Amino acid sequence: MKMRLLVRSLSVALMMTAGAAWPCAALEDVPSGLPQRPAIKASALYMVELQSGRVLLEKNPSRRLPPASLTKIMTALIALESAPLQEEVKIDRRAIVHHSAYNFQAGETFLLRDLVTAMLVASANDACEAIAWHIGGDDRRFVVMMNERVGKLGLKNTHFVNPCGFDAPGHYSTAADLAKLTEQALQQPFFSMMVRTLMRDISTVDGARTMSLRSTNELLIDPDVNGVKTGYTSKAGRCLIASMFKDGHRLLLVGLNLMDQWEQATRLLRYGHAVLQRANG
Repeated sequence: MKMRLLVRSLSVALMMTAGAAWPCAALEDVPSGLPQRPAIKASALYMVELQSGRVLLEKNPSRRLPPASLTKIMTALIALESAPLQEEVKIDRRAIVHHSAYNFQAGETFLLRDLVTAMLVASANDACEAIAWHIGGDDRRFVVMMNERVGKLGLKNTHFVNPCGFDAPGHYSTAADLAKLTEQALQQPFFSMMVRTLMRDISTVDGARTMSLRSTNELLIDPDVNGVKTGYTSKAGRCLIASMFKDGHRLLLVGLNLMDQWEQATRLLRYGHAVLQRANG
């Protein structure tokens, strides 16, 4: 598994360094000087420049699809809005239904900060469930909070039935709605910091156990990429929200059921940056 991740990471890095790859090749192909629009291999996609709100690419942006672990962005937003980061969370035994590789245990106590970190960096489902039970009192009440926040944000094509993103009837969102949700979450400084974190250690409050978290987002090896979240289920396919800041532009890309996610996301972000540079040049 580690070797496969290394190979993927090296592949992305090589493609980024080989002449800044895709934008340059596109400029050679198009006499007008505008980058050639890349093919979009995804069920839905939405890419926007956050400062101006300019939509650079879209495909089925309002199509309702399962969002997998991109759901955890809403869970994190509610947690950060509802309780202080230093609040202690004793993991409820009823929250331990889906174990992650980090094997959170009932009865362990963590700071809320560290559980949110585990959920955002490593996409740990057991940390996610522990947060939901702590904030909501139980997972069903937490889901009510999620959907109330959906309404306040005006996400007309989003509805959640669980806090972590498991496939279920009535659990859906869209690329455009997820972009809006992410833009809101990025206003939280802790959220913004964690989604660009590649590795982080966390410990139980009593120091009895320490775990080293590694991000599921391989795009973070690119210094221009500063987030955000990955997701996968058998029904949703590969899902990704990626953020890139370069030359004063912050691009946000949302892809649902995205093919070749690392290579394609990098290509699309570089294309978006090239378009903005040409517009400003």
